[in-house]
Amino acid sequence: MQETTVNQYPQGGGRVASDQYRHSQEQCLDFTGLDQTVDRYQLLLLVKRVGKLAGFTPRMIQLLDYYMAYTTQADWEEGSRPIVFQSLSRTAMDLGVGERQIQKLEKQLFELGAISWNDSGNHKRFGHRDPKTGRLLFAYGVDLAPLAYLKEELEAKLQEKQLYAEAWRATKREISECRRQVRSLLLEWREEGADPAQLEGYESAYREIAFELRSHIDLSRLRTLSKRHTALTKAIRESMGVGATPQKEQPTTSFPIAPTTPKRPCRHAQKVAHSEHTNPVKKRREREPFFHPESSCQSPRSEASLAIGTITIHQLVRSASERFREHLPYSSKRLAWSDVIEAAYRRRAELHISKQSWAEACGALGRVGAAVGLVLTDRAACRVNNPVKHATAYFRRVCNGMDQSCTRHSP
Repeated sequence: MQETTVNQYPQGGGRVASDQYRHSQEQCLDFTGLDQTVDRYQLLLLVKRVGKLAGFTPRMIQLLDYYMAYTTQADWEEGSRPIVFQSLSRTAMDLGVGERQIQKLEKQLFELGAISWNDSGNHKRFGHRDPKTGRLLFAYGVDLAPLAYLKEELEAKLQEKQLYAEAWRATKREISECRRQVRSLLLEWREEGADPAQLEGYESAYREIAFELRSHIDLSRLRTLSKRHTALTKAIRESMGVGATPQKEQPTTSFPIAPTTPKRPCRHAQKVAHSEHTNPVKKRREREPFFHPESSCQSPRSEASLAIGTITIHQLVRSASERFREHLPYSSKRLAWSDVIEAAYRRRAELHISKQSWAEACGALGRVGAAVGLVLTDRAACRVNNPVKHATAYFRRVCNGMDQSCTRHSP
Protein backbone atom coordinates (compact mmCIF):
# COMPACT_ATOMS: atom_id res chain seq x y z
CA MET A 1 0.00 0.00 0.00
CA GLN A 2 1.42 3.35 -1.01
CA GLU A 3 1.36 6.18 1.58
CA THR A 4 0.92 9.79 0.54
CA THR A 5 2.46 12.65 2.60
CA VAL A 6 0.86 16.07 2.43
CA ASN A 7 3.07 19.02 3.39
CA GLN A 8 1.09 21.65 5.27
CA TYR A 9 2.66 25.12 5.28
CA PRO A 10 1.74 27.68 7.95
CA GLN A 11 -0.64 30.36 6.88
CA GLY A 12 0.90 33.81 6.41
CA GLY A 13 -0.09 36.92 8.34
CA GLY A 14 0.11 35.45 11.84
CA ARG A 15 2.04 37.14 14.65
CA VAL A 16 5.18 35.61 16.08
CA ALA A 17 4.36 34.02 19.42
CA SER A 18 7.35 35.52 21.22
CA ASP A 19 7.70 35.82 24.97
CA GLN A 20 6.97 39.53 24.75
CA TYR A 21 3.78 38.91 22.76
CA ARG A 22 2.57 36.27 25.21
CA HIS A 23 3.34 38.59 28.12
CA SER A 24 1.35 41.40 26.53
CA GLN A 25 -1.59 39.06 25.96
CA GLU A 26 -1.52 38.08 29.63
CA GLN A 27 -1.58 41.75 30.59
CA CYS A 28 -4.60 42.35 28.36
CA LEU A 29 -6.49 39.41 29.84
CA ASP A 30 -5.62 40.42 33.43
CA PHE A 31 -6.56 44.08 32.89
CA THR A 32 -8.89 45.20 35.70
CA GLY A 33 -9.24 48.84 34.74
CA LEU A 34 -7.45 52.02 35.70
CA ASP A 35 -7.32 53.32 39.22
CA GLN A 36 -10.15 55.75 39.96
CA THR A 37 -7.65 58.55 40.54
CA VAL A 38 -6.03 58.09 37.10
CA ASP A 39 -7.52 59.21 33.81
CA ARG A 40 -6.55 57.72 30.46
CA TYR A 41 -5.35 61.09 29.23
CA GLN A 42 -3.10 61.36 32.27
CA LEU A 43 -1.33 58.28 30.95
CA LEU A 44 -1.01 59.93 27.56
CA LEU A 45 0.32 63.13 29.15
CA LEU A 46 2.85 61.05 31.05
CA VAL A 47 4.05 59.53 27.78
CA LYS A 48 4.32 62.98 26.19
CA ARG A 49 6.31 64.41 29.11
CA VAL A 50 8.75 61.51 29.23
CA GLY A 51 9.09 61.35 25.45
CA LYS A 52 12.41 60.17 24.07
CA LEU A 53 13.76 59.22 27.49
CA ALA A 54 11.39 56.22 27.41
CA GLY A 55 11.84 55.65 23.66
CA PHE A 56 8.70 57.42 22.41
CA THR A 57 9.23 59.42 19.21
CA PRO A 58 6.87 62.23 18.14
CA ARG A 59 5.33 59.98 15.46
CA MET A 60 4.66 57.24 18.00
CA ILE A 61 3.08 59.71 20.41
CA GLN A 62 0.91 61.06 17.59
CA LEU A 63 -0.40 57.59 16.78
CA LEU A 64 -0.97 56.80 20.45
CA ASP A 65 -2.88 60.06 20.85
CA TYR A 66 -4.97 59.18 17.79
CA TYR A 67 -5.85 55.75 19.17
CA MET A 68 -6.61 57.16 22.62
CA ALA A 69 -9.32 59.40 21.12
CA TYR A 70 -11.19 56.29 19.90
CA THR A 71 -11.53 54.92 23.43
CA THR A 72 -13.98 55.96 26.13
CA GLN A 73 -13.71 56.10 29.89
CA ALA A 74 -15.85 52.95 30.06
CA ASP A 75 -13.23 51.05 28.04
CA TRP A 76 -10.69 51.64 30.82
CA GLU A 77 -12.95 50.32 33.57
CA GLU A 78 -13.03 46.83 35.02
CA GLY A 79 -14.76 44.29 32.79
CA SER A 80 -13.84 46.03 29.57
CA ARG A 81 -10.74 46.53 27.41
CA PRO A 82 -9.52 49.63 25.52
CA ILE A 83 -9.46 48.13 22.02
CA VAL A 84 -9.34 50.40 18.96
CA PHE A 85 -11.01 48.72 15.96
CA GLN A 86 -10.36 51.57 13.52
CA SER A 87 -9.24 50.09 10.20
CA LEU A 88 -5.59 50.32 9.25
CA SER A 89 -6.33 52.10 5.96
CA ARG A 90 -8.53 54.71 7.66
CA THR A 91 -5.84 55.40 10.23
CA ALA A 92 -3.22 55.83 7.50
CA MET A 93 -5.46 58.24 5.59
CA ASP A 94 -6.24 60.33 8.68
CA LEU A 95 -2.56 60.68 9.59
CA GLY A 96 -1.43 61.23 6.01
CA VAL A 97 1.00 58.30 5.87
CA GLY A 98 1.05 54.84 4.35
CA GLU A 99 -0.34 51.70 5.92
CA ARG A 100 3.14 50.24 6.14
CA GLN A 101 4.23 53.24 8.21
CA ILE A 102 1.36 52.68 10.65
CA GLN A 103 2.39 49.04 11.02
CA LYS A 104 5.98 50.08 11.79
CA LEU A 105 4.83 52.56 14.41
CA GLU A 106 2.58 49.95 16.02
CA LYS A 107 5.48 47.52 16.15
CA GLN A 108 7.66 50.14 17.86
CA LEU A 109 4.93 50.86 20.41
CA PHE A 110 4.58 47.12 21.02
CA GLU A 111 8.32 46.76 21.62
CA LEU A 112 8.09 49.47 24.28
CA GLY A 113 5.24 47.59 25.95
CA ALA A 114 2.61 50.24 25.24
CA ILE A 115 0.16 48.26 23.06
CA SER A 116 -0.81 44.77 21.96
CA TRP A 117 -3.31 43.29 19.50
CA ASN A 118 -6.55 41.39 19.75
CA ASP A 119 -6.60 39.81 16.30
CA SER A 120 -9.54 38.27 14.49
CA GLY A 121 -9.21 35.15 12.36
CA ASN A 122 -8.63 37.11 9.17
CA HIS A 123 -6.77 39.96 10.94
CA LYS A 124 -9.51 42.43 10.11
CA ARG A 125 -10.25 45.18 12.59
CA PHE A 126 -13.89 45.59 13.53
CA GLY A 127 -16.10 45.87 16.59
CA HIS A 128 -19.45 46.96 17.98
CA ARG A 129 -20.60 49.02 20.97
CA ASP A 130 -23.78 48.81 22.96
CA PRO A 131 -25.94 51.77 21.86
CA LYS A 132 -27.21 52.33 25.42
CA THR A 133 -24.15 51.86 27.62
CA GLY A 134 -21.42 52.59 25.08
CA ARG A 135 -19.45 49.55 26.18
CA LEU A 136 -17.72 47.30 23.70
CA LEU A 137 -19.65 44.14 22.93
CA PHE A 138 -16.80 42.76 20.84
CA ALA A 139 -13.76 44.33 19.19
CA TYR A 140 -10.69 43.25 17.25
CA GLY A 141 -7.81 45.65 16.76
CA VAL A 142 -5.14 47.47 18.78
CA ASP A 143 -5.33 46.86 22.54
CA LEU A 144 -4.07 49.77 24.69
CA ALA A 145 -4.31 47.90 28.02
CA PRO A 146 -0.51 47.34 28.34
CA LEU A 147 -0.05 51.12 28.55
CA ALA A 148 -1.63 51.08 32.01
CA TYR A 149 1.14 48.78 33.27
CA LEU A 150 3.81 51.33 32.25
CA LYS A 151 2.54 53.99 34.66
CA GLU A 152 5.08 53.40 37.45
CA GLU A 153 7.97 53.06 35.03
CA LEU A 154 6.99 56.27 33.23
CA GLU A 155 6.67 58.15 36.52
CA ALA A 156 10.17 57.04 37.54
CA LYS A 157 11.60 58.15 34.20
CA LEU A 158 9.76 61.47 34.47
CA GLN A 159 11.34 62.11 37.87
CA GLU A 160 14.73 61.25 36.42
CA LYS A 161 14.11 63.65 33.54
CA GLN A 162 13.06 66.43 35.92
CA LEU A 163 16.19 65.99 38.03
CA TYR A 164 18.31 66.13 34.90
CA ALA A 165 16.49 69.25 33.69
CA GLU A 166 16.92 70.97 37.06
CA ALA A 167 20.64 70.20 37.09
CA TRP A 168 20.89 71.49 33.52
CA ARG A 169 19.12 74.75 34.37
CA ALA A 170 21.20 75.23 37.53
CA THR A 171 24.41 74.80 35.54
CA LYS A 172 23.13 77.25 32.93
CA ARG A 173 22.40 79.80 35.67
CA GLU A 174 25.95 79.39 36.98
CA ILE A 175 27.32 80.05 33.50
CA SER A 176 25.09 83.11 33.08
CA GLU A 177 26.25 84.50 36.42
CA CYS A 178 29.90 83.93 35.48
CA ARG A 179 29.33 85.68 32.16
CA ARG A 180 27.85 88.72 33.90
CA GLN A 181 30.83 88.85 36.23
CA VAL A 182 33.31 88.52 33.36
CA ARG A 183 31.65 91.32 31.38
CA SER A 184 31.52 93.55 34.45
CA LEU A 185 35.15 92.87 35.37
CA LEU A 186 36.39 93.49 31.84
CA LEU A 187 34.46 96.76 31.69
CA GLU A 188 35.85 97.89 35.04
CA TRP A 189 39.35 96.88 34.02
CA ARG A 190 39.08 98.83 30.79
CA GLU A 191 37.95 101.92 32.72
CA GLU A 192 40.90 101.55 35.08
CA GLY A 193 43.32 101.59 32.14
CA ALA A 194 44.29 97.95 31.73
CA ASP A 195 46.99 96.70 29.38
CA PRO A 196 45.28 96.50 25.95
CA ALA A 197 47.12 93.32 24.96
CA GLN A 198 46.22 91.52 28.18
CA LEU A 199 42.66 92.78 28.03
CA GLU A 200 42.28 91.60 24.43
CA GLY A 201 43.53 88.16 25.42
CA TYR A 202 40.84 87.76 28.07
CA GLU A 203 38.15 89.15 25.76
CA SER A 204 39.18 86.65 23.08
CA ALA A 205 39.02 83.80 25.61
CA TYR A 206 35.56 84.96 26.66
CA ARG A 207 34.25 85.17 23.09
CA GLU A 208 35.40 81.59 22.55
CA ILE A 209 33.07 80.25 25.25
CA ALA A 210 30.30 82.87 25.09
CA PHE A 211 28.12 81.05 22.58
CA GLU A 212 24.36 80.66 23.03
CA LEU A 213 23.31 77.87 25.36
CA ARG A 214 20.79 75.66 23.59
CA SER A 215 18.88 72.72 25.06
CA HIS A 216 20.62 70.23 22.77
CA ILE A 217 23.85 70.66 24.77
CA ASP A 218 24.10 67.76 27.21
CA LEU A 219 24.77 68.21 30.92
CA SER A 220 28.34 66.90 30.88
CA ARG A 221 29.38 69.37 28.21
CA LEU A 222 27.55 72.17 30.02
CA ARG A 223 29.40 71.41 33.27
CA THR A 224 32.72 71.46 31.43
CA LEU A 225 31.76 74.84 30.00
CA SER A 226 30.87 76.07 33.50
CA LYS A 227 34.34 75.12 34.76
CA ARG A 228 35.93 77.08 31.92
CA HIS A 229 33.86 80.15 32.81
CA THR A 230 34.81 79.84 36.48
CA ALA A 231 38.50 79.51 35.62
CA LEU A 232 38.33 82.57 33.35
CA THR A 233 36.62 84.63 36.05
CA LYS A 234 39.27 83.62 38.58
CA ALA A 235 42.09 84.47 36.16
CA ILE A 236 40.66 87.94 35.47
CA ARG A 237 40.25 88.63 39.18
CA GLU A 238 43.83 87.60 39.88
CA SER A 239 45.10 89.83 37.08
CA MET A 240 43.06 92.76 38.38
CA GLY A 241 44.04 92.07 41.97
CA VAL A 242 40.39 91.81 43.01
CA GLY A 243 39.64 89.49 45.90
CA ALA A 244 43.19 88.10 45.84
CA THR A 245 44.19 89.27 49.32
CA PRO A 246 42.58 87.65 52.37
CA GLN A 247 40.18 89.68 54.42
CA LYS A 248 41.91 91.47 57.27
CA GLU A 249 40.48 92.32 60.63
CA GLN A 250 39.24 95.86 61.02
CA PRO A 251 40.94 97.92 63.77
CA THR A 252 38.70 98.56 66.74
CA THR A 253 40.22 101.85 67.98
CA SER A 254 41.66 103.68 65.00
CA PHE A 255 38.83 103.73 62.46
CA PRO A 256 35.32 104.85 63.33
CA ILE A 257 33.50 102.74 60.72
CA ALA A 258 32.75 99.30 62.14
CA PRO A 259 32.77 96.14 59.99
CA THR A 260 29.31 95.27 61.24
CA THR A 261 26.22 97.30 61.95
CA PRO A 262 24.40 97.27 65.29
CA LYS A 263 20.97 95.67 65.13
CA ARG A 264 19.23 98.74 66.60
CA PRO A 265 20.18 102.24 67.78
CA CYS A 266 20.96 102.77 71.43
CA ARG A 267 18.48 104.91 73.34
CA HIS A 268 21.21 106.41 75.49
CA ALA A 269 23.54 107.36 72.66
CA GLN A 270 24.64 110.51 74.49
CA LYS A 271 26.01 108.53 77.44
CA VAL A 272 27.08 105.20 75.98
CA ALA A 273 29.42 104.94 72.98
CA HIS A 274 28.33 102.84 70.04
CA SER A 275 30.37 99.88 68.87
CA GLU A 276 31.59 101.86 65.87
CA HIS A 277 32.78 104.84 67.98
CA THR A 278 35.81 105.11 70.24
CA ASN A 279 37.51 107.81 72.28
CA PRO A 280 39.36 109.46 69.34
CA VAL A 281 35.98 110.36 67.84
CA LYS A 282 35.39 113.06 70.45
CA LYS A 283 38.62 114.77 69.48
CA ARG A 284 37.53 114.96 65.84
CA ARG A 285 34.17 116.62 66.40
CA GLU A 286 35.71 120.00 65.68
CA ARG A 287 36.53 118.95 62.08
CA GLU A 288 34.79 120.11 58.96
CA PRO A 289 31.62 118.31 57.82
CA PHE A 290 32.07 115.04 56.05
CA PHE A 291 30.84 116.17 52.65
CA HIS A 292 31.12 119.52 50.92
CA PRO A 293 29.28 120.44 47.72
CA GLU A 294 32.51 121.51 46.08
CA SER A 295 34.05 118.10 46.71
CA SER A 296 31.62 116.33 44.37
CA CYS A 297 33.96 116.83 41.43
CA GLN A 298 37.02 115.45 43.17
CA SER A 299 38.67 112.16 42.29
CA PRO A 300 37.71 108.92 44.05
CA ARG A 301 40.93 108.95 46.09
CA SER A 302 40.29 112.45 47.47
CA GLU A 303 36.68 111.57 48.25
CA ALA A 304 37.87 108.41 49.95
CA SER A 305 40.17 110.43 52.20
CA LEU A 306 37.14 112.44 53.34
CA ALA A 307 35.42 109.22 54.35
CA ILE A 308 38.16 108.48 56.89
CA GLY A 309 36.87 111.18 59.20
CA THR A 310 34.08 110.92 61.71
CA ILE A 311 30.72 110.27 60.06
CA THR A 312 27.32 110.58 61.65
CA ILE A 313 24.05 109.41 60.19
CA HIS A 314 22.73 112.94 59.78
CA GLN A 315 25.88 114.10 58.02
CA LEU A 316 25.70 111.18 55.64
CA VAL A 317 21.99 111.72 54.93
CA ARG A 318 22.46 115.46 54.33
CA SER A 319 25.22 114.74 51.83
CA ALA A 320 23.18 112.09 50.00
CA SER A 321 21.24 112.77 46.82
CA GLU A 322 17.48 113.09 46.60
CA ARG A 323 17.23 109.71 44.89
CA PHE A 324 19.09 108.11 47.77
CA ARG A 325 16.83 109.77 50.35
CA GLU A 326 13.77 108.36 48.63
CA HIS A 327 14.79 104.92 49.90
CA LEU A 328 14.98 106.06 53.54
CA PRO A 329 11.96 105.35 55.78
CA TYR A 330 9.46 108.16 56.28
CA SER A 331 8.97 108.06 60.05
CA SER A 332 9.53 110.29 63.03
CA LYS A 333 11.80 107.83 64.78
CA ARG A 334 15.53 108.33 64.80
CA LEU A 335 17.34 106.91 61.79
CA ALA A 336 19.60 103.93 62.38
CA TRP A 337 22.57 102.71 60.39
CA SER A 338 20.49 99.74 59.31
CA ASP A 339 18.10 102.13 57.53
CA VAL A 340 20.98 103.79 55.69
CA ILE A 341 22.47 100.43 54.71
CA GLU A 342 19.10 99.22 53.41
CA ALA A 343 18.69 102.40 51.36
CA ALA A 344 22.22 102.02 49.99
CA TYR A 345 21.56 98.44 48.97
CA ARG A 346 18.40 99.43 47.10
CA ARG A 347 20.13 102.35 45.41
CA ARG A 348 22.93 99.95 44.42
CA ALA A 349 20.52 98.03 42.19
CA GLU A 350 19.41 101.25 40.48
CA LEU A 351 23.03 102.19 39.77
CA HIS A 352 23.64 98.69 38.34
CA ILE A 353 26.43 98.00 40.82
CA SER A 354 26.99 94.26 41.03
CA LYS A 355 26.28 92.29 44.20
CA GLN A 356 29.83 90.98 44.04
CA SER A 357 31.25 94.52 44.29
CA TRP A 358 28.93 95.29 47.20
CA ALA A 359 29.94 92.09 49.01
CA GLU A 360 33.64 92.86 48.58
CA ALA A 361 33.12 96.38 49.92
CA CYS A 362 31.25 95.03 52.95
CA GLY A 363 34.00 92.51 53.59
CA ALA A 364 36.73 95.15 53.47
CA LEU A 365 35.01 98.16 55.08
CA GLY A 366 31.93 96.82 56.81
CA ARG A 367 28.38 97.53 55.74
CA VAL A 368 28.53 101.11 57.01
CA GLY A 369 31.69 101.73 55.04
CA ALA A 370 30.12 100.23 51.93
CA ALA A 371 27.11 102.52 52.41
CA VAL A 372 29.44 105.54 52.64
CA GLY A 373 31.16 104.51 49.43
CA LEU A 374 27.84 104.13 47.69
CA VAL A 375 26.71 107.60 48.79
CA LEU A 376 29.87 109.03 47.23
CA THR A 377 29.27 107.06 44.05
CA ASP A 378 25.63 108.13 43.95
CA ARG A 379 26.54 111.81 44.26
CA ALA A 380 29.10 111.42 41.49
CA ALA A 381 26.52 109.74 39.26
CA CYS A 382 23.87 112.42 39.91
CA ARG A 383 26.00 115.52 39.47
CA VAL A 384 25.26 117.74 36.49
CA ASN A 385 28.83 118.33 35.34
CA ASN A 386 30.80 115.29 34.24
CA PRO A 387 28.64 112.56 35.83
CA VAL A 388 30.08 109.10 36.35
CA LYS A 389 29.10 106.71 33.54
CA HIS A 390 30.32 103.41 35.02
CA ALA A 391 29.11 103.35 38.61
CA THR A 392 30.52 99.90 39.42
CA ALA A 393 34.09 100.83 38.54
CA TYR A 394 33.80 104.15 40.37
CA PHE A 395 32.36 102.45 43.46
CA ARG A 396 35.20 99.94 43.48
CA ARG A 397 37.83 102.69 43.27
CA VAL A 398 36.17 104.64 46.09
CA CYS A 399 36.13 101.57 48.35
CA ASN A 400 39.72 100.71 47.47
CA GLY A 401 40.75 104.25 48.42
CA MET A 402 38.91 104.00 51.73
CA ASP A 403 40.51 100.62 52.41
CA GLN A 404 44.00 102.00 51.76
CA SER A 405 43.28 104.97 54.02
CA CYS A 406 42.25 102.56 56.77
CA THR A 407 45.55 100.72 56.36
CA ARG A 408 47.58 103.94 56.61
CA HIS A 409 45.76 105.08 59.75
CA SER A 410 45.90 101.71 61.49
CA PRO A 411 48.57 101.38 64.25
